[in-house]
Amino acid sequence: MKPRRGGRGWESKERKAGLCRPCSANRTGHADSFQLLQVVVSNKFVPILAKLSAKLMGVTSPLWRLEARVKGVEFLGRSEFLGRPMISRARNSRIVLGDGVRIYSAARSNPLGCPQPCALRTLAPGAQLILGPDVGISGVALCAGAAIEIGEGTILGSAAMVFDNDFHSPAGQWSWGADYSTGARPIKIGRGVFVGARAIILKGVTIGDRAMIGAGAVVTKDVPPFYCAVGNPARILPQNNQGQLPQ
Repeated sequence: MKPRRGGRGWESKERKAGLCRPCSANRTGHADSFQLLQVVVSNKFVPILAKLSAKLMGVTSPLWRLEARVKGVEFLGRSEFLGRPMISRARNSRIVLGDGVRIYSAARSNPLGCPQPCALRTLAPGAQLILGPDVGISGVALCAGAAIEIGEGTILGSAAMVFDNDFHSPAGQWSWGADYSTGARPIKIGRGVFVGARAIILKGVTIGDRAMIGAGAVVTKDVPPFYCAVGNPARILPQNNQGQLPQ
């Protein structure tokens, strides 16, 4: 007995023969419409949302500056805060921000993203943390037990860290105690220095003007002006003629 037209058997044969095209055509049309909608949304609405997000981050900047002032931070001019940094100041210590300093802590405030807020901390009495004019930091940790000074125009990339102390020292037979000042040695970073993402600069280091620190470098010794530090532990290399990291 032959299957009736429109019955299950007929539909099965049509599908096998590739004759049932209206459904596939509809699916293709829906897919095209969805792709068109994605293009429209990405071209028109995403830039609007990005601008709105940036404005909202800027709106809260005065609030975070006010919080920093309450905590005793010294401002030598205007500063920009995107997102809320973590700030703590030990008794009789100083945190000083020069004119034009930019402190970016919001997750979307850097092209790489900020995995954590900026941390600006003086950990012992008499410690100093000084950021010169136009310094920019994104998700950076700066912890001073003695002194950290960063020169004009220097920028530190996402999640870079600068520590002038060891944080802990042996206590008792197997324990560790908090110790921020014993063995702390000042760090000085010059003007116009570039510090790459996730680089670590350790105690006692001096970095000269216009030096470059490669991403992920661990810097344990001085870097002369116009030199580069790359790798772990960092190797000191001259910049090329264009003032770039050597290949």
